Amino acid sequence: MKIQANTIRGGMVIEHEGRQWSVLKIQLLQPGKGGAFIQVEMRDVASGNKSQARWRTADTVEKLDVRQHDCQFLFQDGDTYTFMDTQTYDQFNVPGELIGDKAAFLQDNMDVTVDFIEGKPVSVNLPQTVTLTVVEADAVVKGQTASSSYKPGKLENGVKVMIPPFVEAGTRIVVNTENSSYVERAKD
Repeated sequence: MKIQANTIRGGMVIEHEGRQWSVLKIQLLQPGKGGAFIQVEMRDVASGNKSQARWRTADTVEKLDVRQHDCQFLFQDGDTYTFMDTQTYDQFNVPGELIGDKAAFLQDNMDVTVDFIEGKPVSVNLPQTVTLTVVEADAVVKGQTASSSYKPGKLENGVKVMIPPFVEAGTRIVVNTENSSYVERAKD
C-alpha cells in the first residue's frame, strides 16, 4: 500500500530499493530554503543493517502488509527479549537490536504489539508513554528563569531525560517512549 512519506512512523515496515525496512526513527526537517523533507533511520529486516533515507513530504513509499499481534513482554535474557502472544500463548524471542533504544522502557508484563512479516517478528511497538521513577535529579540553579528551563534527570531504567525544575528524585513521571521526553507528573 502506498503512503505519503510524511505519514511514516516509528515501527512501520516499508519497502525501499527492493528490501524490507523497519522504521526506527523519523525526523521532519524544514530547511530555511526549499521544501520540508523526512529523514528516516531504518533497519533492514533480513540483514539487520541500519541505513538512512530522505524523502520529500509529498513522496510516496510502499508500506508492507504486516500482521500485528498483541503480545506481552515476559523477560530479558542477555540481548534477547521474550514475548508471549496473548491470543495463542505462544512464546517467541526477539533480538535486542530489533527493538533498539526503546528496549530500556520495557517493563515486566507490559502489553505491546509485535509486527510480523511472513511469520517472523520485525518490530516491537511499545505504548506511547510509560510511568517511571526519577532516581537522580540535579539541583535547581538559582536565578534561572522558570520558563522553559529544564534540568537533567536519570530514571530508574538508566535513561537520562530533561525534566522541569520542580521534579525531584523519587517523583514518578510519564515519559514518551518515542523520544525519551518528559510528558507530565504521574497521577498516582
